[in-house]
Amino acid sequence: MTSRGPISYRQLGYVIVALAILVLTASALLVDRQPRTDDATVRANTIAFAPEVEGRLEHLYVQDNQPIHKGDLLFQIDPRPYEYALQQARAERATLEGQIEDERRRIAAERSAVGAATAGVSGSQSNISASEGAHLAAQAAVERARAAQISAEAQLRFAQNDYNRIEPLLKKHFVTVQQVDQTATSLHVAEEAAHAATSQLLQSQAQERMAFAAQQAANANLLASQSKLNEAEHTVDTLETLMAQRPSKDAKVLQAKLNLAWTSVRAPFNGFVTDMNISQGAYAHVGTPMFTLIDTSRWWVLASYRESKLKHIRPGSHVDVYLMDNPHRRFDGVVDSVGRGVFPEDGAVAAGLPQVDRTLNWVHLSARFPVRIRITNPDAEAFRIGATAITVVR
Repeated sequence: MTSRGPISYRQLGYVIVALAILVLTASALLVDRQPRTDDATVRANTIAFAPEVEGRLEHLYVQDNQPIHKGDLLFQIDPRPYEYALQQARAERATLEGQIEDERRRIAAERSAVGAATAGVSGSQSNISASEGAHLAAQAAVERARAAQISAEAQLRFAQNDYNRIEPLLKKHFVTVQQVDQTATSLHVAEEAAHAATSQLLQSQAQERMAFAAQQAANANLLASQSKLNEAEHTVDTLETLMAQRPSKDAKVLQAKLNLAWTSVRAPFNGFVTDMNISQGAYAHVGTPMFTLIDTSRWWVLASYRESKLKHIRPGSHVDVYLMDNPHRRFDGVVDSVGRGVFPEDGAVAAGLPQVDRTLNWVHLSARFPVRIRITNPDAEAFRIGATAITVVR
């Protein structure tokens, strides 16, 4: 029976090389299936905290790098100017309400004036109609009187001619005294009739002028009544104008309340104060940041992966996250999204056409794309914005 001798050094070397190849192959497959990178930084939402109103910083209740909770009072701006503005806005609104109430009382009195003015207009219109009728009647009377005067003057001329013809015949005894007396009497009657017709014409003309004056007065009364009616109706319209100012006065009061509320500023979320660059007593300006608030309720890591590894990274994939300052503590993460683009190094454009260099790189470097990883179990005390992280996709 024979026995084998000990393994030679050559054989042992072969074994070691084979094991090394297996380990390297397994590691390569593992790294390819579970890509990792240490090119990752911690991120969180931040806001540059700036006041909504300006004023003297009366109280500053926080310090740089101090943890804060939602609802904590951060700072207080001097509220006195905004209290005065609120009082003024309320006083202006109260003044407007007083004016509206006065107008309502005045309108209650003016409504009767509107009724009286309306009745006055109707009465004036009736008077105009009556005066126009009287004027027309007076004009007709004038025409009749003028016709009667013309007739009386014609009869007077006839009687005068008859008398002038008969009276000389009396001396020659061609006519009797009685005939002459009758002619004289007819002449006297004709003269009286002519005088009466003239008087009647003058009287009719005077009545016609009075009727015309009455018509003019009725027209003037109508204009006066219409003016009173318009004035009374305008007083009613004034209330609508005042009531239209209500929304602006209410808005001014609400804005003053809001500005006063903005003088006391509270934390909108749990977090940390950082980058404080103001002290108590300084003058705060609208929109000028005083410090930065870090929102500790949501943390994520932005990791840069080579493009060759992206095929194994999908939204929803779980990721092991380690922080550089505590590499032994593992945090769980979930891929939120994978970057869709980065700025290309050879993306220059000349004269509207792509510029391509006539060179050839023997070694091509893989581009890196950002992968956003949300931390599911963050520790606000352990995480800092900008901290280096190591991520391994599972």
